[in-house]
Amino acid sequence: MYTIIKQFDISAAHKLNLSYPSNCSTLHGHNWRIKVFCRAKELNENGMVIDFTQIKELVQNKLNHAYLNDILDFNPTAENIAKWIVDTVPFCYKAVVEETDGSIAIYEKDVQD
Repeated sequence: MYTIIKQFDISAAHKLNLSYPSNCSTLHGHNWRIKVFCRAKELNENGMVIDFTQIKELVQNKLNHAYLNDILDFNPTAENIAKWIVDTVPFCYKAVVEETDGSIAIYEKDVQD
């Protein structure tokens, strides 16, 4: 099994739709650190699981310097963003989204997915 990890930082703003009072319900931003994990049993014709540039185009280029509420069709929590990454990037099975230092969300596909 081949595994690759693409890590990058983005700066983005969002506000959360919450069922309780929170400062996070107002517009604010983060410098996010994102790790994307992809794996495959076989490499493609180019000797890759997936090109790192493709991951960058699908995630970093879409989210960086953006207002996440305008470009994502869900409540942009770190947990939801991690799942969106896994669902968006081919061969991705796990995403780690670090919203602030020490505030980390991980989504990993179930083995049965």
